Amino acid sequence: MKPFMDEDFMLHSSTAQTLYHDYAKKMPIIDYHCHLSPQLIYENHRFRSLTEAWIDGDHYKWRAMRANGVREELITGGGGASDYDRFLAWAKTVPMTLGNPLFHWSHLELRRIFGIDDIISEKTAPHIWEQANARLAEDDMTTRGLIKSSNVQVVCTTDDPTDTLEYHIKLSKEDAPGFRMLPSFRPDKGLEINRDTFVPWVAKLAESSGITISDYDSFLKALESRAQFFHSVGGRVSDHALDYVPYAETTQEEAGAIFLKALQGSGVSREEEVKYKTFTLLHLGKIYARLGWAMQYHINAQRNNNTRMFQTLGPDTGYDSIGDAPLATPLVRLLDRLDQEQALPRTILYSLNPRDNDILAALIGSFQGDGIPGKIQFGSAWWFNDTKDGMIDQMSKLGNMGLLSRFVGMLTDSRSFLSYTRHEYFRRIVCNLLGDWVERGEAPHDPAWLGEMVQAICYNNAEAYFRFGASDEAGES
Repeated sequence: MKPFMDEDFMLHSSTAQTLYHDYAKKMPIIDYHCHLSPQLIYENHRFRSLTEAWIDGDHYKWRAMRANGVREELITGGGGASDYDRFLAWAKTVPMTLGNPLFHWSHLELRRIFGIDDIISEKTAPHIWEQANARLAEDDMTTRGLIKSSNVQVVCTTDDPTDTLEYHIKLSKEDAPGFRMLPSFRPDKGLEINRDTFVPWVAKLAESSGITISDYDSFLKALESRAQFFHSVGGRVSDHALDYVPYAETTQEEAGAIFLKALQGSGVSREEEVKYKTFTLLHLGKIYARLGWAMQYHINAQRNNNTRMFQTLGPDTGYDSIGDAPLATPLVRLLDRLDQEQALPRTILYSLNPRDNDILAALIGSFQGDGIPGKIQFGSAWWFNDTKDGMIDQMSKLGNMGLLSRFVGMLTDSRSFLSYTRHEYFRRIVCNLLGDWVERGEAPHDPAWLGEMVQAICYNNAEAYFRFGASDEAGES
């Protein structure tokens, strides 16, 4: 019987152990998609307690606590619940999460970040609370300290086009902060034409861009202006939450008429929404291609399922699930339209539905080329799929139909500064997958060659793909 989570945790062969310890373990991290707060990073925030650092904002943990019967005030706060009581509720929940990656992630976070080897439970909670809070009081346990101690070189936050990016700009002016914090351009509010947020957001876009938005043409110019601004601050990545992939043939004139209809407060039909989104996405894709950016599509989330709790807590509070909108045909047509105009940027495609893994693994092969290794990426197992089984399935499907060796690897997609241990989890799984192939005689026993592949997946591919060191002059790469 192996000890729980020893140094060879999840490494089931000598080959896997060699690949992890000699090649993967010390590689830097490029976190090319996350939801960390730029303000907290710039201000080098110090957490008041383990609860703030470990539980606040973490909807993965919130879902587990709800499933374990924990009262809401102990999950998201409010009602006078103390930090300790909320932490204790989580400590009682952790033993129930066996089989969920939260069980492993929580123990990795406790061990790697706080140096605490206790098995998390109600019994060990007082000791963990005392030791972790004492550690949080030390000089290096700030937001920046956690990023640097995790060996992170680049953090790409998720930012609205109307953001001032003031904290990115301030941090960029510091001498040697130890990592780069770069913005990512996420114009979802400008795509969701049927939501109440659309008209106020357009007004905010006009203010931030300095462009009077009176029609669709001026709206597109304002979007491009903000993309140029993001580029000047170091942004090299865009992102879109496409809960469904839209595609319908349309013209700029037709999309413009739909835009004006929405701007005047009139509802638009689903057919009109699809046409508007199609033309706007194509226009944005061309901007990204000109700027030399990578474009990300996060597809097939079913968001805010619980109306009562959405009205109480708002979005991103753990009430989302996997969607099942059709994918292949609209996505192919969208990418193909950009490709026909030689305006398809480097693109990463994620689907929250594992049903789509074969579809994406096959689809990306239709648009590779232009001398760019892995130009179109099948993105890392995401959200509900960043489990051991989900990661293995995503990488196996990519290996079956494409080039696993060109994969840009893991991202945190997290709001927690403690979640960089998920990269260790991912790296152990990568090394074990390749080690299994060697043990079964399906890959040669050549640790140096396989180690180079592991290091590429862990870091080197992303470093080459995203071009974060590229010139700040728009369009240069």
